[in-house]
Amino acid sequence: MSAADVRIPHARWIVAGAAFAGCAALFWLSRTYTFYFDEWTFIITAPDWTPATIFQPHNEHPSIPFRVIYWLLLNTVGLRSYAPYMAINLLFHLVDVLLLFELVRRRAGELIAMVGALLLLLLGAGWEDILWAFQLAWLASVGLGLGALLVLQGPRTTARLAATAVLIAGSLSFSGIGVPFAVAAAVFLAATPQRRRDLLWLSPVAMALAAWYVTFGRLGNHPDPQPTAFNLLLDPLYTLWGLGASAAGLIGEGGWFGPPLLAAAVVALAVTWIRRRPDALALSVAAGLVAFYAVAGLTRAQLGYVQAGSARYSYVAASLWLILLADAARALPWRGTWRPALVACAFLAVFNSAVLLVAFATARTVVMERQVADYYALSAERNDRCLDPEGAVDLLVMPVMTSPGPYYRAIDHYGDPAAGRPLRDHADYELGVQRLKKPGC
Repeated sequence: MSAADVRIPHARWIVAGAAFAGCAALFWLSRTYTFYFDEWTFIITAPDWTPATIFQPHNEHPSIPFRVIYWLLLNTVGLRSYAPYMAINLLFHLVDVLLLFELVRRRAGELIAMVGALLLLLLGAGWEDILWAFQLAWLASVGLGLGALLVLQGPRTTARLAATAVLIAGSLSFSGIGVPFAVAAAVFLAATPQRRRDLLWLSPVAMALAAWYVTFGRLGNHPDPQPTAFNLLLDPLYTLWGLGASAAGLIGEGGWFGPPLLAAAVVALAVTWIRRRPDALALSVAAGLVAFYAVAGLTRAQLGYVQAGSARYSYVAASLWLILLADAARALPWRGTWRPALVACAFLAVFNSAVLLVAFATARTVVMERQVADYYALSAERNDRCLDPEGAVDLLVMPVMTSPGPYYRAIDHYGDPAAGRPLRDHADYELGVQRLKKPGC
């Protein structure tokens, strides 16, 4: 008997309950969070948004429904509460977990699918996507991409092909994280001889993406320093480091754990595929995973190969790694001493990752206290004659806020994010006040 043969009654309901409970716990842990870092690029410009703004990229990413969601939230709950923003983010995370479970269940059985779902649910290495509402665009892209791959597994029908195209388009419209899933869908169809003509269904999506890029996307902002042609040489190392870091992230590790764990994962897949020829989904997910880091490296490799191990990347890659590694896990024996050994390994991986996630969630409250202190400093100095109109309150947590004017305009539109929040970081408050004053005043 193998791990793939294990049947667990009501597995879907168990996973759904665990996912809901996990997201509820994360929502409680994030109760003190507030707006932070890149979120302010949306907030301070939102009063000037027009219909054309919706199509403008955020950095290099398409952000069409993403901007719509933030516009709706800003014009309803405003800045008075961060809870609705986090609720939407965690809702997308819950959907991602459920879709991953269903994809893995169909390939490797309920036991392996449950472990995979738990690893994604409590992915400490992916904390940045899970614990920051501004990453909802990435989580939405992952969910829509997983949905497209799931739809492709069913019988070939016009409705399914149309749904796949719509889901891939939706994934790409939220963010560039849709690219690996678009690659996976295309490779899946190309690797299935009788379905190669179905690639035509993705052509309107490709044309729409190209039209968006020519009209809006090419005007996006790249990181500083800017990417150069030298990135082509840096890209292989960037890709390998990212693949290793994300493989290690599945068990709550990172750094130099990545290379050996990447080697182990590659060996496990190679042995599995030698014994049983990989199917179209395995090939497509592998292609999407490699494409994810290779494409990211073209615009990010100049920042250093270690940047490929960022937490926000690990979540995306984990959703693909878990599908791939399920192929190897399905053949594991489920008898004798193998049972407690496998259960112990799965428990340790989930537990280690969960501890890492809770640690990041707790540490993040300190950063949020610093952000709240900056709110208080901005409020205290608003009517001070010594206020420097070019003063930056805190470039660590509000790097786009290089002058206080846009902040004051935003809170006049959407409410004061400091309302009801206690000032705890008095030291940063005093520093913020000094930064906002004119020199010598």
